[in-house]
Amino acid sequence: SSAAISTGPCQLLGFYVNSTSSGTLVIKDGGSSGTALSGTITPAIGWHRFPAQIGTSAYATIGSTLNVTFFFSAAH
Repeated sequence: SSAAISTGPCQLLGFYVNSTSSGTLVIKDGGSSGTALSGTITPAIGWHRFPAQIGTSAYATIGSTLNVTFFFSAAH
């Protein structure tokens, strides 16, 4: 399901897709109605480098079935 990746500013490093069944992903800055940082991604299983500076909060909109883990560094 769609959910927050971080609740504050951070540096997004990338994500790892654990499993998928034609799952899709859109990464946003500023919550569910925030600014899209990506188009609709249909990622394969494995590591995906996605460096992005998140100014407010990171949010993932997920469609279909996608098990994904995000990696980020919190702002100091």
